[in-house]
Amino acid sequence: MNQALALRFGIEADEAAAGGMLTIDLAALAGNYRHLCRMAAPERVAAVVKADAYGLGAAKVARVLHAEGCRDFFVANLIEAVRLRPLLAPGARLFVLNGLLPGGEAACAALGVIPVLNSLEQVRAWSALAVSRSVTLEAALQVDTGMSRLGLSASELETLASDLSGLAGIQLVLIMSHLACADEPDNAASPRQLAAMRGACERFPGVPISLANSGGVFLGPDFRGDLARPGVALYGAAPSSGAANPMQPVVRLDIRVIQTRTVPAGTAVGYGGAHVTTRETRIATLAAGYADGLPRSLSNSGAAWFDGKRLPILGRVSMDSLMVDITALPDGALPPGALVELIGPHQTLEAIAADAGTISYEILTRLGQRYHRHYAYPASRASGQGQS
Repeated sequence: MNQALALRFGIEADEAAAGGMLTIDLAALAGNYRHLCRMAAPERVAAVVKADAYGLGAAKVARVLHAEGCRDFFVANLIEAVRLRPLLAPGARLFVLNGLLPGGEAACAALGVIPVLNSLEQVRAWSALAVSRSVTLEAALQVDTGMSRLGLSASELETLASDLSGLAGIQLVLIMSHLACADEPDNAASPRQLAAMRGACERFPGVPISLANSGGVFLGPDFRGDLARPGVALYGAAPSSGAANPMQPVVRLDIRVIQTRTVPAGTAVGYGGAHVTTRETRIATLAAGYADGLPRSLSNSGAAWFDGKRLPILGRVSMDSLMVDITALPDGALPPGALVELIGPHQTLEAIAADAGTISYEILTRLGQRYHRHYAYPASRASGQGQS
């Protein structure tokens, strides 16, 4: 909350001015972390907080997870590490998944964060810095076990393992890889990756292993290694397809009504007249659009919900607004300023993602900054934290 605005307009100014309310249940987040820890026990569980904790606020998320015992955090790149490292408690480890772009080595060392080295070039640059300073620098080493995205190939791994002088000055604290199909429990790719990972780890005995992402935690103990690193499951999304979601929902999104109107049959709705009414229709215009993270692909496809009724989206999603059919509701049920549900008890992340032809990750990470954000803290920590 901007304090000057709060003083001038009252404490609820930010909430009243926003087009929608994004509720982030940090108690549910903490519960999800505890559930993942039970699943992975006795191994440790890290937290992936890249992309500002999947759009939900890395600073707040990391503090709550640290209170639950999490001591290992992963971000995507160095700029995320720069922002988060000062906010982490002493003793917490922060890993940079993409490793280091050329020239970022000194800043990484100064921050005290741990790069995930993905190539021989990154290994050489990190080693050169350590040797030049006569220090030992920690690192994780990623191997490509079948995703062809990041990590050392089999031949590069062989080159490094056959001449360990390439690791001069580097203390490996983790060997890791990433599962490409962990959300599909029966996909044969995961066992193949596990076998490749075991072969890679034989070259570096004694170094802790990390393979399981969110879905990998649920594939069984063989996949969990020494450190599981879930991401999207922490934030309430389903870790596996085709199965009931074991995670608690963390986000709820409600959008305000700007205006309502009644139009006759044959009326064009929205840009391009992409929808034409077939009967007299009551329409509500809602105060959020693709600039707020609601994909344009929801046009004529998705829906909002109110009082247990599905309100189909009519026409194209605009930058700052969208229209829904409210004919099923009683007259006057949605006055200007009323809130309708986009994500919540009637519509999960997975449901809205399916309507948009995408995945829950994309919906989460695109939720914009124009919503009023309400954070619900665990009861034991709510005192003194504030709620928004």
